[in-house]
Amino acid sequence: MKQTAKEFMSSIGVDHMLYNEEVIASRAHARMLKQNKLISAEECDMMLEGLDKVLADIESGNVEFKIEYSDIHGCVEQLLEDKIGPVARKLNWARSVNDQVILDSRLFLRKQNESIMGSLRELMDTLENIAKDHVNTIMPGYSHLQRAQPVTLAYHMLAYYQMFKRDLKRFENCMECINLMPPDVGALAGTIFETDRKKMMKELGFDSILPNAMDATADRDFSMEFINDCSITMMHLSRFCEDLILWSSVEFGFIEIDDEFTTGSRVLPQKKNLDVAELIRGKTGRVYGDMINLLTIFKGLPMSYNRDMQEDKVAVLDAAHTVEACLTLFVEMIKTMKINRGQMQRAAKYGYMNATELAEYLLEKGIEQEKVGEIISKVVMYAINNGKPIEELWLDDLKQFTQVFDSDVYDKVAIRNVIESKKSHGSTSFEEVEKQLKDIAKNK
Repeated sequence: MKQTAKEFMSSIGVDHMLYNEEVIASRAHARMLKQNKLISAEECDMMLEGLDKVLADIESGNVEFKIEYSDIHGCVEQLLEDKIGPVARKLNWARSVNDQVILDSRLFLRKQNESIMGSLRELMDTLENIAKDHVNTIMPGYSHLQRAQPVTLAYHMLAYYQMFKRDLKRFENCMECINLMPPDVGALAGTIFETDRKKMMKELGFDSILPNAMDATADRDFSMEFINDCSITMMHLSRFCEDLILWSSVEFGFIEIDDEFTTGSRVLPQKKNLDVAELIRGKTGRVYGDMINLLTIFKGLPMSYNRDMQEDKVAVLDAAHTVEACLTLFVEMIKTMKINRGQMQRAAKYGYMNATELAEYLLEKGIEQEKVGEIISKVVMYAINNGKPIEELWLDDLKQFTQVFDSDVYDKVAIRNVIESKKSHGSTSFEEVEKQLKDIAKNK
């Protein structure tokens, strides 16, 4: 079907989601007009009452967001005029659509930013609780996706905790960029009306007023920063999902994800697919696309407002919705996952990750460094061929490679001792993990 120019230019299909912010901003604007004697008290009351009715109609589903409205600003304006008559037009004194779109966008993003920060805090609390329960759960730590050194599940969870803590800080910083009140923009140069933007600033909960009206019209840096923060958070979620997908496989067997977050296969009934985790991983690319979309829209725009900027909402609304949905489901998913301590312990035990400590033992016994590597390689191959971990080899087995081995080697290579031997700050030792947990509790 051929699309008309009016349909092509309309944004109501996207920005109708800002209806609540449009009403909130319009209420504040009406009160400011009354205070500055630009409208009468009676007219202000009519506007406020009418806006309440418009909001109720929208929330009850009685409003059709028609193309004829063009955008949410025109929609609310027309609905208000239907309620209270021509006096509704006075609501647009001392403001333009440019004022409205900037203010609505900042109010909306502030709400979304707060919601995402709340979800991140819940995720961090969940990771903290898992860590508390698994300080003594030993598992392999991986490098290049190869078993590298024994660690604890608590240590691994706290690594992700720190990632999401940085994400939270980014959104907190982003709030400082979002929560700035646009001045009286008008089209771009201001307005001839005597207004009180400070009153609106306080009523709407903004921190301060932007100093330049043209910049306020042209600026969407706050949206770009928001989507950038969303992209980094999605990247962290994607990495975590990759771990969960691997850990739930038969080859790893470390965890089991609740059926609510998985699907089976009609052709391959033995499978349990982690569809939620895979979709979160996939939707990361979607949010990256939103970020590139927004940056590309703005890269060649002259000052100040251009109609291209209407497209920003598509990217911002999609990124906000996607991140919030992914965080919510991810938290519920890891809250219900079952952890196979025994399998994690076996993987650490048969990963021969204490070979480094065995090498240290030989060096301490005076074996030349050039010979240590050769001896360790032979010991590990012997253990693998006999289906035993290093710490379960008999002393006579070890002595066939060098007579310096003695009974004290078993204390050196015991997996728990290997973990506990790490003394540096932030390490995987049980003591250091407990310190990390105490620091988290202390700084809440």
